Amino acid sequence: MRKFDLEDKPFKLLDESLRTYKQLQLPCSAAVAERIAELDNAVADAFNKGYEAVNEMDRMVLFRWVAKIVYGVVFNEIQAGMRQQALSGEAMNFSQVLAHKFVNLHLMLQSLIVPIQFDGSLPFTIVVVPVDNPENTFNYRDEINTLIYSLRMNDFGLIVCLQDNGANGIYHKAVIDLINGLQLHPIQFEELCARFFYSAYLFNRLPEYTVLPTAEMVYVEPMSLMDMSMKPIFDDWQVKTYGQVLENFWKPWGHTLFEIIKDPENPMSFLLDTEGKPLSSDVITLPRGN
Repeated sequence: MRKFDLEDKPFKLLDESLRTYKQLQLPCSAAVAERIAELDNAVADAFNKGYEAVNEMDRMVLFRWVAKIVYGVVFNEIQAGMRQQALSGEAMNFSQVLAHKFVNLHLMLQSLIVPIQFDGSLPFTIVVVPVDNPENTFNYRDEINTLIYSLRMNDFGLIVCLQDNGANGIYHKAVIDLINGLQLHPIQFEELCARFFYSAYLFNRLPEYTVLPTAEMVYVEPMSLMDMSMKPIFDDWQVKTYGQVLENFWKPWGHTLFEIIKDPENPMSFLLDTEGKPLSSDVITLPRGN
């Protein structure tokens, strides 16, 4: 917050009320605060060094850091909602699906202070890519309902799906493999974000976990995402809806929905050419935005 002068900048909650970034606080014990400080210092060190250091980080450390931020935002959103409901004299009406997700996220955050081992697949997807960002870039997004997060700063971009058991990473594997090793233009990274944010919306499973606590370790195993109905894990991709998501991510460059889906079979892309091959950021003449 100090590096990007965010402390006193306004932050709009879902109820339209404003807070400053430094007012967003998450209560915890002194022991947890100490572990969070250690986590923050480790992440800050890697982020200041740049892409190579971030990409080499233990994925569980990155997951804990992002999960802590998103959980803190969720906590503040819920507190604001409770205050608003109390003023209206109504009981707090909270989605049981979201409550289920937050309970699981809280369980996974215990790995800060309790030894937890995830058996089988990890419960999240993390993507780190090099990005040719302008100096002092800080671009943060999250979506509470789907528990997805993105950050673009320094010379990298980070996308984290906090509770998908790796499904979104598999869903976009072909694109990730194609751009592997390439430095992206900011508009390319924002397109990648739009793809992940939209697929997180299409993800139609509510992950479940088996938990086995022992004296030495808590074992957590993600349960299979397949169910008896054999329904696909992701709902059908709708080009128009994706175009609306992409239009929002591309606001700094002013591309409209009409431009993006002018050819519905081949929506506008700066990641891939018309033959599905990766585009080099060198051929993109657009400004790098912010």
